[in-house]
Amino acid sequence: MYRKPNPKYKQKGTGVDQPIRVRTPKGREVIGIVTQRLGGSRMNVACMDGKTRICRIPGRLKRTLWIREGAVVIVEPWEFQGDEKGDLIWKYNGAQIEWLKRKGFLKEIKEEF
Repeated sequence: MYRKPNPKYKQKGTGVDQPIRVRTPKGREVIGIVTQRLGGSRMNVACMDGKTRICRIPGRLKRTLWIREGAVVIVEPWEFQGDEKGDLIWKYNGAQIEWLKRKGFLKEIKEEF
């Protein structure tokens, strides 16, 4: 079955960028940058709300979410100890980080990416 190409979405390999769909924080979620790995799937994250949290990678994401220092992530603060601890639930790639900078989500971080 042949489908007519939709002009909104560009074909791969034509040299024109694909539309980017980027997950943005919802509800209590915050964007943050990993500052230090602590071991045992825990790390320090500097969040955009001005707080530094000790975050962990939940067990369901442990094998799929590989995090290094300097990675931009989404943090979900805990219900209790929300100012001190949280869970990492998403990691952004390079193209998504550029989109976040253009849209103003990451204006406080330095240009290191």
